[in-house]
Amino acid sequence: MKRTAATIVREYTFPDVTNVAGVSYDGANVWIATGDKLNAVDPANGITVRALDVPAHAGTAFDGQHLFQISGERIQKVDPETGRVIATIPTPEGGAAGMAWAEGTLWVAQHRKRKIHQVDPETGKILRTIDSNRFVTGVTWVDGELWHGTWEDDQSEIRRIDPQSGEVLEQLDMPPGLIVSGLESNGSDTFFCGGGNSGKVRAVRRPTLDSAADPQK
Repeated sequence: MKRTAATIVREYTFPDVTNVAGVSYDGANVWIATGDKLNAVDPANGITVRALDVPAHAGTAFDGQHLFQISGERIQKVDPETGRVIATIPTPEGGAAGMAWAEGTLWVAQHRKRKIHQVDPETGKILRTIDSNRFVTGVTWVDGELWHGTWEDDQSEIRRIDPQSGEVLEQLDMPPGLIVSGLESNGSDTFFCGGGNSGKVRAVRRPTLDSAADPQK
């Protein structure tokens, strides 16, 4: 496993936000779950450009058209323009933390159960499960890579794992005390990491692929 220190390239703070529980990205704005609202933030300047009155207690995902938001024991499908809840499905038994969209399905993290579930977005059926050896928070896919955040004993990491076996292939260690409560990629070189009860979002540099540096790999 390749292990390096996480490189934080930017830190966002927001007035009146005391907790960031989930993070997503719609190609233009970063969406953050703040408890009783879903806020859209312009990553270029950190300004909140929209707020939706949606219970937002944990992970957030975007499928290209709609937001999916964990609200208690439900995952709500939300119109990002109006905040209207279009549909709901149950979370996996035992609750849910982080969430991502990929391959036409939701990828849902279960924090204390140390699991990531691939979930049918129409029915909530669990299609398959990946086990972890750490508490799992945020989840994201980028360039065919599956990454997830951890948060345990006041220490967090961002891990790239084999999506079939769950083997940890690469790990970015966050500085002590800086936790990851939600995780999303901008689709290229940056991860957006929820900062839990710090009320912050941190942008972390995504490592370049080894193959880019070594064409023999």
